[in-house]
Amino acid sequence: MLTLALRTLRFRKGGFVATFVALFFGTAIVVACGGLLETGIRNNVPPERLAGASAVVVGDRDYELHPGSEDDSDKAIAAEEVPVGAGVADRLRAVAGVEKVVEDVSVPASVLVRGGVDAEGHSWASASLAPHGLSAGHAPTGDRQVVLDAGAARTAGLRVGDSVRIAAHGGSAPYEISGILGELREPALFFSDAQALRLAGGPAHIAALAVVARDGADLGPALDGTGSGAKLLTGDDRGFAEEPQAVVGKSDLVSLSAVFGGMAVMVALFVTASTMALSAAQRQRETALMRAVGATPRQLRRMLLIETLIVAIGAALLAWLPGQWLGSALFERLADAGITSRHVEFASGWIPLAAAGGAVLLTAVGAGLVAGHRAIKVRPTEALAEAAVQQRWFGWVRGIFAFLFLAGAGALSIVTWTVMDGPMAASTAGPTVICAAIGLALISPALTKVCAFLLDRPVRAFTGTGGYLAMLNSRARTLAVAAAVTPIMLASGVATANLYLQTTQTAVTEKAFTADLHADAVLTSAAGTVAPGLAERVRALPGVAAAGAYVASTGFIEKPDGRGAETGEDGLPLRGVDARGTGLTSADTSQLRGNTVVLPRDTGHRVGEDITLRLGDNSTAQVRVVGTYDGEAALLPVALLAPHTTGALPQQILVRAKTGADIRPELRRLAAEQPGLQAADRDALISANAEDTATQAWINYLMVGMIVAYTAIAVVNSLVTAVRGRRREFGLQRLSGATSGQILRMVTIESLVVATIGILLGMVAAASTLVPFAHVAADSLLPSGPVWILAGVVASALVLALGASLVPAWRVLRERPVVAAQGQG
Repeated sequence: MLTLALRTLRFRKGGFVATFVALFFGTAIVVACGGLLETGIRNNVPPERLAGASAVVVGDRDYELHPGSEDDSDKAIAAEEVPVGAGVADRLRAVAGVEKVVEDVSVPASVLVRGGVDAEGHSWASASLAPHGLSAGHAPTGDRQVVLDAGAARTAGLRVGDSVRIAAHGGSAPYEISGILGELREPALFFSDAQALRLAGGPAHIAALAVVARDGADLGPALDGTGSGAKLLTGDDRGFAEEPQAVVGKSDLVSLSAVFGGMAVMVALFVTASTMALSAAQRQRETALMRAVGATPRQLRRMLLIETLIVAIGAALLAWLPGQWLGSALFERLADAGITSRHVEFASGWIPLAAAGGAVLLTAVGAGLVAGHRAIKVRPTEALAEAAVQQRWFGWVRGIFAFLFLAGAGALSIVTWTVMDGPMAASTAGPTVICAAIGLALISPALTKVCAFLLDRPVRAFTGTGGYLAMLNSRARTLAVAAAVTPIMLASGVATANLYLQTTQTAVTEKAFTADLHADAVLTSAAGTVAPGLAERVRALPGVAAAGAYVASTGFIEKPDGRGAETGEDGLPLRGVDARGTGLTSADTSQLRGNTVVLPRDTGHRVGEDITLRLGDNSTAQVRVVGTYDGEAALLPVALLAPHTTGALPQQILVRAKTGADIRPELRRLAAEQPGLQAADRDALISANAEDTATQAWINYLMVGMIVAYTAIAVVNSLVTAVRGRRREFGLQRLSGATSGQILRMVTIESLVVATIGILLGMVAAASTLVPFAHVAADSLLPSGPVWILAGVVASALVLALGASLVPAWRVLRERPVVAAQGQG
């Protein structure tokens, strides 16, 4: 059987190449998504700047949404840096075996040279733990001296002895470059210990404690008693103290790779099964002939199994390295977009390959055996008869699966329409199109027959004899046409649904931002924070109607008695605003003083109610509700929220101008007086928000594009395989008097019909996602977004269908009709 299988593979190269392509690309995509998932789960960040520490103690950023639950999904990550509690350092120094404890801070800073160099500021004491020492100069000996790492110095064009202004902690000041440290993976500045602590906001903002222990010291049990709110990091986990974005990004990376990985798996398995079924269906006559000359059903099953295993195992092994390269490239793009830290180690071991290869292999074997089951099982004469005519396609197994997928799509649509709210609706809307497409594909022969009947008269009326032959073929070869329609439906449905999901979400986000933006201008700093007293100076400027400090964070409304959070795992947006900045938001903030809050109306809390807020640094605050409004964020006094953010200061000054006043010249003049300060108008604010939204959207476009590209390959694969399987038919037509031009016209019309049916069914699948999502997110039945997206999807489907049909048809027609009619060559 092995010899026979190998000969069959060599003789039917076209069909097996199509199967190989589907398996290869399907495995590569699933391996890539599996690598991203493994990377997110492992989340390894080797330490560098603190590599000399035996262990690092940081503030615990974990927050239990439902106390007592052992499920990791019931935990959220604090949005801000959590400082180490007071007194922890002294307790650590008293532990036997501890040699020293270094207090480390992280200060967002910017070196104010042409182009600017963003960096993190730290205490000089922590530099002793870095892998490289000073390459030039000496340690900072005063508050106005600083050491740069070699990378930051090179980018800024600075040397020892140069003077430069550095923006940090809401202001800027001149510093002398006292030394250059060996290059680190991220630009770093090292201030004197006292200055670094001041720039961080004081002892209450110590980010980490780096512990150096003597050889042989057992730190684990001794450090367990460092107090609540402190977390011990050892090994590669020490890197989290240097790269806090990796802590926040872990859940984002895992959820993103799981969602798109699941979608990729479903699409890959479906495409693989479809390709295998189409390839096996074209071998029905061959299988029937083998039965007629004495082959037993067991021998045929073994032959099919060996053929499939050879192709599938070869495709899986060859796809391993490309899958890893694709996963690594995707990870780099995700890191560039800020989803996770670029210093997380990409990991793609044998588990993604085993999962991808196993899933695709089982699907290929199952699809091949099921497709050939009928011809293998029945008597040889019946098999030969069935190979010449269309087979019965519908069975109870197919019917059950079609019902389950369509019912699942319907249930997800209903849940999206009735239960979900806002951006969360995308979590149920996304999988809907896949379920709908697979459900429709399972009954595609019936749907294709109905569509072909409806298109019959219009096509014949406009295309004449060629259309007559094309529609005759389409209605006579329903199963073959349905096999070509299915990948087009899947590609057009998935592309349309996911693209318009993102454009609708982007439009809703931008509309909400613009509606709540009442400021005409904003002041920001290169350091990321502004001085609290700056708002007073802005209010005194001519033409200014209102000005107020502003800071953003994320937190939770806690249930009474500390029983977890009322809000979901994404938390509640928190905005710190100034009561004197009335008119800068859509809410009445005049009562925001002390421990007060203005809540979104849909939280259900009433004015006068006392609630507990879990702030961004994992601390809590008892606040009184002084107002509600139609918005998404909780508004707090900026003086209450800012100290609980990583920068410990306001991030912006929002400014509203008097009617008819142009305040831009005054703001630019003020910014020029304070190096590092930047002024921007309303349009710049909207553009910046749109850019942030576009970055997030780009990630979704990238992941969806990868899956759509694979389905496009499946479209070409299926159509090429289908056309090549008609060599005998084309040869007989030419022997009967048809010219090559007439056959090509017929194939062209058939391709357009196939593409039209596929696009129509794809739009039905997409509508199951888009209509409920648009209703929930935008209060409309139509999604938001440019029409050219739909036009692009339709045009791409038509081009793919025509190209994948006409090129192989042209190549088949180059053969002699007699040879083609005999099915040889």
